[in-house]
Parts: sequence; C-alpha cells; structure tokens
Amino acid sequence: MSRLQEQYKTKIQPDLQKELGLANPMSVPKVEKITINMGLGSALGDKKILQSALEEMSLISGQKALTCNARKSVASFKLREGNPIGCKVTLRKQKMYEFLDRLVNIAIPRIRDFRGLNANSFDGRGNYNMGISEQIVFPEIDFEKVTKVRGMDIAITTTAQNDDDAKKLLAMFNFPFKS
Repeated sequence: MSRLQEQYKTKIQPDLQKELGLANPMSVPKVEKITINMGLGSALGDKKILQSALEEMSLISGQKALTCNARKSVASFKLREGNPIGCKVTLRKQKMYEFLDRLVNIAIPRIRDFRGLNANSFDGRGNYNMGISEQIVFPEIDFEKVTKVRGMDIAITTTAQNDDDAKKLLAMFNFPFKS
C-alpha cells in the first residue's frame, strides 16, 4: 500500500466523514482514477515524436501508455481517420496514489512561476482537470534526452457529488489551490 493510500484510509477518510457529516464511511468521497493525456498534433509527420511521447508518458505514470487515433478526417488539419494524434494513460488503485503523491510533492513544486492551482477547474460533478505545460517537471524524465518540451492534461476523477466536496478531498491531499 502506498504512503498516500495509507494516509487516506487512516486520516483523510475519517476527517472528511466528520467534516461532511456523513454517517456511512463508504459515502466519503475518494479519488477513483487519474487520466493523463498528451495531444501530439506534430506526430502526423514523424513517428519518432509519438514514440518518444509514449516512452515519456510510461516513465511518468509507471504504466504503458496507449496511442490515441483520430476518429474523423479533418482536411484543414491534414488529418486522416486512424492517424495517431496523442497518447493517454488511466491510473487506478495503487499506481494512481503513487502518481498523485509524486504530482503533489515533487512535480507541482518544480513548475516555474507557480502561484497555485486554479480552484475553478472543477467540472460541476466533482472532477478536477489541470494542465502542465512541461513534462520535465517530473523527476523520471531525463532532461538530456528530451527532444521537445510537451504539455499534458491531467484529469482527476472523484466519487464526490459536487465540487465543494471534491475540493475538500483534494485539499486534504495537500493540493496547492490558490486562495
């Protein structure tokens, strides 16, 4: 069991249950999954870009990344149906908690000119979305081997029914929200 998962079970879950006034401990919000997505519009011309992005995503997440293909052809983007245009990873259970721990304690503090995460990036159903402009904030990425700096989207899906409960949950995981 990872450190953050242990912390959730022993400290965060009981505190959140008390704070939200819930009778059943199973109704306490928890993080369900984390999806990491990297769009690669430049991968159309060069297969090496896609391959390096897949390797970096696998290093960051600790799990093999999947290639995302275009669903429709768009002539103005020179895009054909079936062309690889990105990669994604969905993390659950232990790998999810390990990634969340690295994200909050290592990667986010390494972001240049960081002033806190936007507290308005919730979707209305208790899920949080954020973007990172550089993959080099993760310690797994060797700066010498990076060919191009790429960004990624991180979606944190929770079981919370509303944004306020989800924000309280993520704040207990030490998410640095702007005040």
